[in-house]
Amino acid sequence: MTDSQPRIGRAIDALEAARSEQYRFLARMLSASPDREMLNQIAGLQGDETPMGRAFTALADAAKTADPARVEREFFELFIGVGRGELLPYASFYQTGFLNERPLAILRDDLSRLGVARAKGRHEPEDHIAILLDVMADLIAGDIPASPDMQAAFFNRHLAPWAAQMFDDLAIAPSAQFYRPLAEIGRLLTDIEARAFQLAA
Repeated sequence: MTDSQPRIGRAIDALEAARSEQYRFLARMLSASPDREMLNQIAGLQGDETPMGRAFTALADAAKTADPARVEREFFELFIGVGRGELLPYASFYQTGFLNERPLAILRDDLSRLGVARAKGRHEPEDHIAILLDVMADLIAGDIPASPDMQAAFFNRHLAPWAAQMFDDLAIAPSAQFYRPLAEIGRLLTDIEARAFQLAA
């Protein structure tokens, strides 16, 4: 999605690792449709009785019977479409009603300060939900050096204002079937992170 310079790893605890992995997983699922190998991996996930665990169980159950071609078609209808998809998962669109507006300019300034540049071969605007989730994963993992306050600032500026609404829209999108439990995972993660950052403030 993006390239950061320098990439400096650091030891992180299990909770931070889990947070980073959840962001990374959502980013992967929202950047391209899963192939058969990934669907098989998802089918092996086991959730607990928490709301997040139940959402992962629902996604695993969906993956067990999912046809990769149908999931690819669903992804196309949701996010690409002929002309446009059912959803436009960009911060600018959700916050202003238009693409490539001020939220994107603000994001680019913040990414520049973090030392993050657009990855070669990537042409979508940086305020795509998958890119923002990837950046959060890197911030948490330490691949982009950042304090907890910097994590909170990035989340509150670039995800909190709109990501929950985007996941709500994904959950009710006409083409959403396999992606419906993923929308619940995204909504829950967004809510958990928002509450955690508020408590830490």
